[in-house]
Amino acid sequence: MLKKITSILFFFVVTNSVSQVAGRNVFSFLNTATDARQIALGGKVLTLVDDVDQPKWNPATINLDLDRRLSVNYTSYLADISIGSISYAHRFSRYSRTIHSNITYINYGTLIQADEEGNETGTFGASDVALSAGYSYQIPNTSIHVGANARLIYSSIANFSSSAFTVDLGAVYYNIEKPYVISLVLRNIGMQLSTFNGTSEKIPFEIAIGASYLLENVPLRWYATVDNLQQWNISAANPSNATSDLDGNVTEEEISFLDNAFRHVIIGAELFPKRAINLRVGYNFRRGKELQVQNVRTFGGISFGFGLRMNKVKLNYAYSRYHSASNVSTFGISINFDKDYKRNISTNY
Repeated sequence: MLKKITSILFFFVVTNSVSQVAGRNVFSFLNTATDARQIALGGKVLTLVDDVDQPKWNPATINLDLDRRLSVNYTSYLADISIGSISYAHRFSRYSRTIHSNITYINYGTLIQADEEGNETGTFGASDVALSAGYSYQIPNTSIHVGANARLIYSSIANFSSSAFTVDLGAVYYNIEKPYVISLVLRNIGMQLSTFNGTSEKIPFEIAIGASYLLENVPLRWYATVDNLQQWNISAANPSNATSDLDGNVTEEEISFLDNAFRHVIIGAELFPKRAINLRVGYNFRRGKELQVQNVRTFGGISFGFGLRMNKVKLNYAYSRYHSASNVSTFGISINFDKDYKRNISTNY
């Protein structure tokens, strides 16, 4: 039985490991961060073992401490696009493990409809929604935890729609006596169930590794993620960095080996991670490079924010810098509904 399951998972990984970059796949919103803490730390942290939003990115982080925690996030994104997510974890009995659920949606607002000649014929809407449920398991006599998410996805554009089913697989090494956490995630393993126009499109499959480290004498935790390991070249030439000669010949930007390597990297830091007030900052190298404007310092790729805990309620805020003309704010609230007893993650994870 185990051999059969392994063969099935291997098949899904291989069939999804084809060259993929953002903008060339259906359901690309699956790789868009929606919660404030995640966004403030750069947008793709995989090692948060105390955050009910984290299992959306790494199901191996589902643990007993997340029981009866609810998180709601909202972003007023670019071009009147609104993004939101709801996460909740629940342990149904003292003999069961915690089940995690998440709903993520994107509403693209009202769009203008036009014919082939550009004549406006009305308006239409577009939206994406994903519903997931996850579970984790600790490998006996180790500090390694593995988990999986199952996700249903639905997308609509005017009168067209598409659906899909995906699975996330994750593993995390966490030991309360160690200052570091290490993780590995395979995200968006799956296929379309129905298509927009009869043509199947690729799901944005991704392999990523993450790590975090808590400094010994300073209340600061570092985070680092290396994403898109299934594909080495993820670079795209920035038109702003193109050059032209006197004859009008345009030469696109040449991206070096080191430049492309850094585009896989996202870093973040959290000051006072265990206190009532947390300060956070992150940097996404790929976003910073792709949104760079020549001879203009836009600080694209930078994000920062804070968390404020008041008893069982925690408020989170994130500010993301995309361009000198576009910045995004994300707001989140997390509530702990567990009134019976307090758990300690060091003994229950």
